[in-house]
Amino acid sequence: MAVHAELTAITIDCADPRALAEFYRKVTGWEIGQADDDFVQLGRGPVGLTFQRVAGYRGPGWPDAAKHAHLDFTVADPEVAVKELLSAGATKPQFQPGEGEWTVLADPEGHLFCIASA
Repeated sequence: MAVHAELTAITIDCADPRALAEFYRKVTGWEIGQADDDFVQLGRGPVGLTFQRVAGYRGPGWPDAAKHAHLDFTVADPEVAVKELLSAGATKPQFQPGEGEWTVLADPEGHLFCIASA
């Protein structure tokens, strides 16, 4: 049996929703929509990202077997994209699995995401 639910957003818990939404605005080029001090919506497509404040939020470790999810992005030039994302506040963990097929980065609050060639 399938419910046939439509995915509308991926919500990311964080300490500073506005700052994190601004970082991902730079990553995606999507526009910021609804926003208040505790919640920010990014993107107006069929699926968007939302960011919600969680008191005492602490980002995941890496590598960490307890990691639950991450975002994957494809770009035309991964090397250029990684440089631009690092200058926008991302960090590049030392541990890089995948034998060069993708690059693992962490956003300013420690959420992991990957960059790969389109």
